[in-house]
Amino acid sequence: DLQDLTAYALRGLALVSQKGRETGNRLEEADAFMPPTLFSTLTNVNFDPAYFVRAIGETCRFRDEYKAMLADMGHEWTWPPGPATFDPPTDEDDLVTEARKHGLKNYPTDNDDIRSLMHMVLFGLKGICAYTEHAQILGKKSTDLYDFLYDALAAGWDGKQRSLQDWVQLALKTGQMNVQAMALLDAGNTETYGHPAPTRVPLGHKAGKCIAVSGHDLKDLEMLLQQTEGKDITVYTHGEMIPCHGYPKLKKYAHLYGNYGTAWQNQQKEFSGFPGPVLMTTNCLQRPQKAYEGNIFTTGAVGWPAMPHIPAEPGGHKDFTAVIDRALELPGWPADEDKGFVNVGFARNAVLGAADKIIAAVKSGKIRHFFLVGGCDGAKPGRNYYTRFVEQVPGDCVVLTLACGKYRFYDKNLGEIEGLPRLLDVGQCNDAYSAVKIAMALAEAFDTDINRLPLSLIISWYEQKAVAILLSLLHLGIQNIYLGPSLPAFLTPNVLNYLVENYRIKPISTPEADLQAILG
Repeated sequence: DLQDLTAYALRGLALVSQKGRETGNRLEEADAFMPPTLFSTLTNVNFDPAYFVRAIGETCRFRDEYKAMLADMGHEWTWPPGPATFDPPTDEDDLVTEARKHGLKNYPTDNDDIRSLMHMVLFGLKGICAYTEHAQILGKKSTDLYDFLYDALAAGWDGKQRSLQDWVQLALKTGQMNVQAMALLDAGNTETYGHPAPTRVPLGHKAGKCIAVSGHDLKDLEMLLQQTEGKDITVYTHGEMIPCHGYPKLKKYAHLYGNYGTAWQNQQKEFSGFPGPVLMTTNCLQRPQKAYEGNIFTTGAVGWPAMPHIPAEPGGHKDFTAVIDRALELPGWPADEDKGFVNVGFARNAVLGAADKIIAAVKSGKIRHFFLVGGCDGAKPGRNYYTRFVEQVPGDCVVLTLACGKYRFYDKNLGEIEGLPRLLDVGQCNDAYSAVKIAMALAEAFDTDINRLPLSLIISWYEQKAVAILLSLLHLGIQNIYLGPSLPAFLTPNVLNYLVENYRIKPISTPEADLQAILG
């Protein structure tokens, strides 16, 4: 409820900021505040009510600063009742009561299809804010992105009448702007840490003290590596942090050793067995279990009530002394253990560096088809589809993967074609831009469009960054996406039919049937 009310309050800030921009004024501090705040409402990021009480108060403070600035300049508007005039109570219980008036079932429309598209836009905006926040942490900012986020949040509450088709276009515009956000983040990551290169990542561990880092934030990992250097502490990645091993400026730290555990939904079991602290840098966080609740720390937008949180100081520096001290207190691993390795680092530069070899293999028939099998993982039955799909992909086909969905099959040895591994890990969900660039470059090399490439997208669905990526794929005109294990609950039959008819989106069926339909 408090997350929904935070989004509602941000709509009020968005409405007032529109008037500010009309008069040539903006609050840059509010611009920087908005992405992490909406990001914090995304799936499995922040569960701390106190955080959202503060966030709602800060959002309304920025909104009212805008109003005061405009009034001082002689600009007066009569703000209609709604998010622009919302006066938040200070008591948490009163906020929760107020939130139930402004949740996802209280949009200003009686049209179920428009409401469905409004959900899609909001969830897409949350995804954009995740990428935008990661980018601005690395110093990459875009006023175009901030302006779009404000305008899209204001839509529906700004008094403008929008048809169903208008909302379809806004959803596609959300996808377009998400491509920009992912490109901004990609530039921040690669300019700061270098382009990922193919790298072997051990799945075992070394004897000694240890820290695991989960989430997505490369800057947090770098700061922790700097602060643990020379302290005889080995740092392991977890979840979507595993691609970090491929970045040259992170690889240089000898005590960044391997990857512990698998996808986010297994953390309650896996963290119980880790003999050191865990730092959660972004989503995905689950309810901590008693076995390790004293060993888990959060930072950035992540939060859990009463859990130690590492704040950013002015300038962005973070002091991870508390995490390091806890690592030195805990026993660490008693002995080395070899559990094999996996390969990461096949982002666009690495793959396109072998483009000539790939093109020749396709033209000679040695590579018949590419499958991008990835997305969000989860515990719901039916997700073993993706494991079985990859296991049955013929030996003359290549599998690209990204995001935590890869943990269903990331350690399978699929062999090689002409020296190219048949399983290529493109990176995090944050690296979806790399996969898009690979597809676009191959289409250019073959003098065709993406939909005519021997490429199929097999996407596993879970959280709201996936909405943003799906909208980006639709904006790019990509068709024939296989989506599962179930379709998004907010899609009405009419909206789903629109996607099926215009983009040929297909629900997954069985690996056997889907492979037969794709390969013939």
